[in-house]
Amino acid sequence: MPPRPTLSREREAWAGAHLLIGVDEAGRGPLAGPVVAAAVVFPASCRPVRGVRDSKTLPADARTRLAVAIRRRALGIGVGAASVREIDRLNIRVATALAMHRAIARVLRAAGAAQPDRHFRILIDGLPLPEVGYEHAALVDGDARCHSIAAAGIMAKTVRDRLMHRLAGRHPGYGWDTNVGYGTETHHDGIRAHGITRHHRLSFAPCAQVSLFD
Repeated sequence: MPPRPTLSREREAWAGAHLLIGVDEAGRGPLAGPVVAAAVVFPASCRPVRGVRDSKTLPADARTRLAVAIRRRALGIGVGAASVREIDRLNIRVATALAMHRAIARVLRAAGAAQPDRHFRILIDGLPLPEVGYEHAALVDGDARCHSIAAAGIMAKTVRDRLMHRLAGRHPGYGWDTNVGYGTETHHDGIRAHGITRHHRLSFAPCAQVSLFD
């Protein structure tokens, strides 16, 4: 069984009269679709949501069920995205930071309205990203170690997967209903057979070598 993220970093924040915002992303690596980030903050002294783990270790039905439970338990949730055009213009690292910035801005509005007297700490998965634009700490493998980050990862992946499933109906032949834009053999075969769409990342190989749009 994958490791269970803990509330130890949240409890440290609560002890200092802060709330912890956990931030994670989904979709840095695919050939198509946006990168999506989510930010989640739980109320002080809450109990963990049972079953929350690193989203990559969970089956889709478990993520969907957990997303509902997280929405019920969280004080605030913010979701942000960076488009394919922004990814191609800025590069994936900066676009990921932009998606995180948008998610954090939304969760701060939601949680700040719910508890205006509270101060917040921000903890993102991975390494620090100055382009996020908010003061934050970072935690490598945070989605396996921090409950709020793991919850954010589940929310981000659930939202992004739902979007890619919808796009699969508009652009059949690439297998987005199963690969959600990642570079599987089915996706590569689709690019060779049908070219690329407006949802492909032109800065990513093999899309960079293809100039035909649907």
